[in-house]
Amino acid sequence: MDEALSELAEYIAGVLPTEVLTTEIESDELTVMVGRESIVKILTFLRDDTNCGFRILIDICGVDWPEREMRFDVVYNLLSLTHNQRIRVKVQTDERHPVPSAAGVFSSAGWYEREAWDMFGIMFSGHSDLRRLLTDYGFDGHPLRKDFPLTGHVELRYDDEEKRVVYEPVSLTQEFRTFDFLSPWEGAQYILPGDEKAEGEG
Repeated sequence: MDEALSELAEYIAGVLPTEVLTTEIESDELTVMVGRESIVKILTFLRDDTNCGFRILIDICGVDWPEREMRFDVVYNLLSLTHNQRIRVKVQTDERHPVPSAAGVFSSAGWYEREAWDMFGIMFSGHSDLRRLLTDYGFDGHPLRKDFPLTGHVELRYDDEEKRVVYEPVSLTQEFRTFDFLSPWEGAQYILPGDEKAEGEG
């Protein structure tokens, strides 16, 4: 399997040397890193070339690396039924630089791009209808970003008196707790109940 993927990686990098930045094979899957502006050209080539035949876009997803300057990876997972192979194509971007939409290459990409915008705030230029998909239109923020607060910004509830859904600032009914998941046998820095007797024996 790795030999076939290595040959495929060499072939793609040989045909598109300026667009392909790196290739990597891990866990029997080929990952191709490309420049943001080249994504439509790469996807079109992978779909139409007879040696590739990746005609099915499985999904598009985002990955957040907040410590990086280009904090987002946009990941395109493709399948070739003809050659029984999968490939992962990645581009890097941030909040300010949109990725060209792949909806003209794969019609299903429009929904995936809306989801990536909704969950991560990744913008896609040329998308005909880039709006929220999984959260409400008035939702504040992008919930799969690693800096999104655990409690969110607002909460919504149905108000029986007003007969509508209302938004309110988050109010916690109890103090927000952080949990200590250390095992008591692995370095707890406090006296456990019952251990105060052992302290006195020393």
